[in-house]
Amino acid sequence: MGLAGHTGDPTIARAALGDDDARVRIAALRALARLGDLTVNDLVSALHDDDPSVRITALELAAPRSDPPIAALLDDSDPMVVESAAWALGERSDADPSVIDSLATIVRTHDDPLAREAAVAALGAIGDDRGLPAVLEATTDKPAVRRRAVIALVAFEGPEVEAAWERARTDRDRQVRDAVEELLGPDDR
Repeated sequence: MGLAGHTGDPTIARAALGDDDARVRIAALRALARLGDLTVNDLVSALHDDDPSVRITALELAAPRSDPPIAALLDDSDPMVVESAAWALGERSDADPSVIDSLATIVRTHDDPLAREAAVAALGAIGDDRGLPAVLEATTDKPAVRRRAVIALVAFEGPEVEAAWERARTDRDRQVRDAVEELLGPDDR
């Protein structure tokens, strides 16, 4: 099956989409993608797969496409799927208001810091002003989320952004301080 994506045979790869082994289904998705034969229906099925690793692979493959819709996976029960969905949405350029709201909710309420960090990054990548309040709130989260929020602030303007950067210059985490310095240069005061 692994060679199907390299030998030009989508029939073998497509048949493997129904395999009992999630690793085989993932290999089939990747083979079809390499062949340029991965359909929206293939992705829709994979986005609803019982195995989180298949859903994550489907999100990766769906990220550069406009279809299928992927925002529903922000509500997935697996935090790694939520993280991947946030990343994939940040890679797309067609974020509607409900996506911004969903990402902001993850930033504010999700239990998993990696999901919050990915949602902050997605809000920064999208750069819609409706996401700014959540990004600003993230500047007070765990260090990794704060670093990501500092970077995400580049997409926004305003006095509240400047104030957040100034606070980050004195953050207790060195990497947060370093992120600000890399973005803005050293503090000349």
